[in-house]
Amino acid sequence: MRTWDEDQLALREGMERWCRDLAVTEHDAAGTGFSWDAWKLVRSSGILGLPFDPAWGGAGVDLLTTMFVLETLGEGCRDGGLSFSVATSICSTGVPLQHFGTKEQKDRYLPGVCSGELIGAHAISEPDTGSDALGMRTMAVRDGDHFVLNGSKSFVSNGPIADVVVVYARTRPEGGPLGITAFLVDTNTPGFSAGQPLKKMGLASSPMSELYFDDCRVPADRAIGGIGRGFMLLEHVMKWEILCSFIINVGEMQHRFERCLEYARTRTQFGKPIGSYQAISHKLVDMRIRLETARRWLYDTAERLVAGENITMDVAISKLLTSEANVASGLAAIQIFGGNGYMSEYGLDRELANAVGSTIYSGTTEIQYNRISSMLGL
Repeated sequence: MRTWDEDQLALREGMERWCRDLAVTEHDAAGTGFSWDAWKLVRSSGILGLPFDPAWGGAGVDLLTTMFVLETLGEGCRDGGLSFSVATSICSTGVPLQHFGTKEQKDRYLPGVCSGELIGAHAISEPDTGSDALGMRTMAVRDGDHFVLNGSKSFVSNGPIADVVVVYARTRPEGGPLGITAFLVDTNTPGFSAGQPLKKMGLASSPMSELYFDDCRVPADRAIGGIGRGFMLLEHVMKWEILCSFIINVGEMQHRFERCLEYARTRTQFGKPIGSYQAISHKLVDMRIRLETARRWLYDTAERLVAGENITMDVAISKLLTSEANVASGLAAIQIFGGNGYMSEYGLDRELANAVGSTIYSGTTEIQYNRISSMLGL
């Protein structure tokens, strides 16, 4: 059993108070898109600066404490898209700046990312390559003290609203992993454009779009971590993205479980609570087991990352396990609520649609199986 100290518990309690306001947001439910009013609440909460150095406006807390507070966000905020955009901005832009950025890069961008004045995104996937990051075709060609970017990116979360995007592009045509570089690109740069927000089955309030680069000139000093180190940087960022995004899912699963448990205790059929029937009680047991297993894998993996251990397999297992548990939890909740669960007013359809996305983003379930099996020598 993990023990949290007084400071960590105080941070979580503070987030719980903010979640009372965030819990009432309707943008995810209505599919009306990103809520700037809700983002103002997020900014006021201080959650966006949690893991970053106080020198740039962050709170300076460690990874596990950040996850502890983000889990509270998932449990208390009913706008899954908003929570997803929060994790995206923290991990896509703040994390690479914190760990690989120069002082000049941090001075320019990190205070805005910590405060939420700047919304971050990262652009990795492309229309023809999908999960094959090494197959990316977006090129960055050196031209004096600039790089000229040409190409396009797809499925970019926060794409339509981002102020700065970490763009992964190929700087050597045949360079393999060493031929990819990450660039900080301001979205007002000439040659940069974002497509219209894409309609999705879930996470409606977290806008997603394609991004286009047409002779987009980026100063060479905006390369994060140095030329040719983008793939190494991406591996680090994806570990943070999985740990932070999916602990939010754990919080959402916790709320869903408690809601189902209460419903099973109070909803009666044939003269007794439905929770007294084995068919329902066993679903609740499975929900609890999946929830606790996912939570432990994520926090244990985070502890190993902080300790400097190799977590390549652990993070793949954590992602696979949590995303599949999230979908199973959503399906079980609808069955427990029965006809009510099928009605949109109860919101379980939206939660299930959001959960399905978790099996795709940050590396699909199939990709995780392939990674794990390759590490087993198969």
